[in-house]
Amino acid sequence: MNKKYILLGVTTGLILLLDQITKFYVDASMRLHESIPVIQGLFSITYVRNPGAAFGFLADASPLFRSIFFLAVTVLAIILVVHYIWKSRVEEPFLTFALSLILSGAVGNLIDRIRFGEVIDFLDVYIGSYHWPAFNVADSAISVGAVILFIELVRRGREKHPDAKGS
Repeated sequence: MNKKYILLGVTTGLILLLDQITKFYVDASMRLHESIPVIQGLFSITYVRNPGAAFGFLADASPLFRSIFFLAVTVLAIILVVHYIWKSRVEEPFLTFALSLILSGAVGNLIDRIRFGEVIDFLDVYIGSYHWPAFNVADSAISVGAVILFIELVRRGREKHPDAKGS
């Protein structure tokens, strides 16, 4: 079997498993809006549900519109990621890893949307009373994957144009 598909399967499987286990645990062991401080004044486990997307995007839209919109966008993202992985070369492990993280995050949050109509979030980072929006393992995988993908694309651009100078 091709190495990139092994990397895809292992990464996606592990992230999905970790995402779903942590969400299951939070849902089963905490009350909605319950918060457990981990590092006082910086980080808590706080059980919230997000009917929207990042930063509450579309949280106030009708449930039917949200369901159709997020299902369509997620399925499109999954198709595009799988297409890019399929088209990538075996010797591009960073690209495959980045896309696998994005794929697993998209699928993890899609599972929540199908099961609950919203996403379980629980990682609460804050300083004093200033909170970053709560997130989960799937969101983290998407973010880390996007950063790795960006770095990989910049690196490739420099390889193709070695004498190009930053403006």
